[in-house]
Amino acid sequence: MGFADLLNDVGGFGRFQWLHVTLISIPGLLMASQNLLNNFTGGVPGHHCNIPNRTSIASNLNISLSNVDDRQLLRAFIPLDASGTKFSRCTRYVEAQWHLLDENGTTSVVNFTEPATELCVDGWSYERTEFLDTIVSEWDLVCTLRPLKQMSQTIYMGGVLTGAIVFGGLSDKFGRKALLIWSYFQLATLGTCTALSPSYVAYCVFRFLTGMAVSGIILNAVSLKVEWIPTKSRTLVGTLSSFFFTFGQMLLAGIAHSLREWRQLQVAVCAPYFLFFLYSWWFTESARWQVLNRRSEEALKGLHRVAKINGKPEMIEKITLEVLESHMHKEIQSSKMTYTAYDLLKTRVMRRISICLMFVWFSTSFAYYGLAMDLQKFGVNIYLMQIIFGSVDFPAKLFALGMLSYFGRRITQATCLIVSALLIFSNIFVPIDMHTTRTALACIGKGFTSASFTCVYLFTGELYPTVIRQTGMGFASTMSRIGSMAAPAVLILDEVLPSLPSLVYGGAAVVAGVFACFLPETLDIPLPDTIEDVENKW
Repeated sequence: MGFADLLNDVGGFGRFQWLHVTLISIPGLLMASQNLLNNFTGGVPGHHCNIPNRTSIASNLNISLSNVDDRQLLRAFIPLDASGTKFSRCTRYVEAQWHLLDENGTTSVVNFTEPATELCVDGWSYERTEFLDTIVSEWDLVCTLRPLKQMSQTIYMGGVLTGAIVFGGLSDKFGRKALLIWSYFQLATLGTCTALSPSYVAYCVFRFLTGMAVSGIILNAVSLKVEWIPTKSRTLVGTLSSFFFTFGQMLLAGIAHSLREWRQLQVAVCAPYFLFFLYSWWFTESARWQVLNRRSEEALKGLHRVAKINGKPEMIEKITLEVLESHMHKEIQSSKMTYTAYDLLKTRVMRRISICLMFVWFSTSFAYYGLAMDLQKFGVNIYLMQIIFGSVDFPAKLFALGMLSYFGRRITQATCLIVSALLIFSNIFVPIDMHTTRTALACIGKGFTSASFTCVYLFTGELYPTVIRQTGMGFASTMSRIGSMAAPAVLILDEVLPSLPSLVYGGAAVVAGVFACFLPETLDIPLPDTIEDVENKW
């Protein structure tokens, strides 16, 4: 007997579970907005060196500007890039080259000297077609400051990493509900304050703290859902819950297209968390966690509440404190011990699980954000690209759901990682001007990495025992965040060799797929509550 039997007694997956899972999953609609927000708030508009008073300069030299538009006039001040079709983004002529004003050389001034160039000493002019305003245009994060754009995303992911470490341990000590409520409030408050940032440094600080809150929400939402769900419903619930994140990617495209000023967009994706903070007080704390932390009376009240909502009032009298503790006697005895992160590596099976999950989490996140955080490189409208990248997750996750249910977690995890690697590798051999083919391969590859995320969240929650589940989730998520921090930095390697980022992303996914093969299978197996359960089962 165990807690799973008590869950079945109070209605299995009933009305309470539907409400509970739905309310916890709804904030997932905007989780994608937090992680992928930099695609839009940090979008790079078309730009070139600013040329102040260029019309006056021409007038002072008595140069006729009749039938000359602004773009043609810029030709005299700004050289073309390597393609010969666009203005250089980072240099301008030291002296105006009037002989380049038009192809026929009809101007009266001719200059045949070798054109000397200089950096954009007067700043930049930005196009306002795709974006009205971004952090890039506001703080001139272009040319020599271009790495700061990717740095802001790395700092955000550093916050997510820190949150995984901090909130993972705290929720095992103070409970899933309390930490989830706090994380909602922290994200709503600091995320909204990010829109008031007066400088790049302030922006990065707020994004770091927002990232911590995002990690707290993800970790505690997963555990709070899993620990109230019967064994046979976990696969379906885990996959369906992930669809909220998937739909959120498409929602982000719509919000970003409507609000093309980065401060407005920042508020739009963070302010709703005030509402989530308010209704999260309704959530019921994990009864498993309460029993294992010597709060059995509160756990009993939670079970009675679930029984009442599920239409099983007769179970309120049948499930007493003695019944509850007898069902979880072994787990209660085990909970008297103190667990640390060291226990994740102390015993043989736990060590094997932790090492394998470390590689799986790192590579899944590494490949996912490597594909999802550089949408402008595909040469397609960025808002349309975001919708495509989001919509491809639906068939990929349905595919994962079928595999998870019939073939188990291990095969599904390994398959998703290795197939995504093959698709990433294949894009190396597609010519850069074949936008449609490159986009299609990248989208399908991203779909499989997303399916891998769906699987690994469910898999990790099932592999680690209740007494140390949040610490384990925090450890695994830490590796994920390291991967997401490294992904933007790897994108810079395309300046060394265009195919190098793809080789790195794909190689990591292959290695992780191999490690996934060494994880134990958890299909239709009750959640382990103690480390002894894990060691004895696998």
